[in-house]
Amino acid sequence: MLPEPIAATITVTATLEKLGVRYLIGGSLASTVHGMVRTTQDSDIVAEMRPEHVEAFVRALENEFYIDEESITSAVAQHTSFNIIHRESMFKVDVFVPVLRPFVREQLSRARKQIFAVEPQVEALVATAEDTLLAKLEWYRMSGEVPERQWRDVLGILKIQAGNLDLSYLRQWAKELEFSDLLERALTESSI
Repeated sequence: MLPEPIAATITVTATLEKLGVRYLIGGSLASTVHGMVRTTQDSDIVAEMRPEHVEAFVRALENEFYIDEESITSAVAQHTSFNIIHRESMFKVDVFVPVLRPFVREQLSRARKQIFAVEPQVEALVATAEDTLLAKLEWYRMSGEVPERQWRDVLGILKIQAGNLDLSYLRQWAKELEFSDLLERALTESSI
């Protein structure tokens, strides 16, 4: 049996898959998959939702989640985020509807299936270790380099994935996204 936070997240991703919406799981759940385990109050999903998806999305999830169709419609139109809350566990799922800039397109195209349970098999698309690390660094920079948990997540991914990371990919996107200094600092701190 899946832990409730993962089960709630998988319910949402399964709905997105049925609707044909490209998505990925990012944030702390992705950094836990690729790095150090930490507790979280929510999960983050990046989803390429369009207006025609909203009604079916709401109808599919409204019995299991507190969900506000108006806020979802607004988030989709404005490329912002909305959240839904699993009724039984009170776990929050944040859904980010991005502007499709080059890095986001790359993240979505590189997302890989992650198996969360074997019997029966439960899987969902998760951002790669590199893309999770880059997204965490970007968020850290945008947040004024204050949230320590973001930095710890970055270092955790570097520590666990040390020999498996594509450093040239990381450096290319860190330069493009204008935080090469943060990437190099993280690599130095993690001794890579």
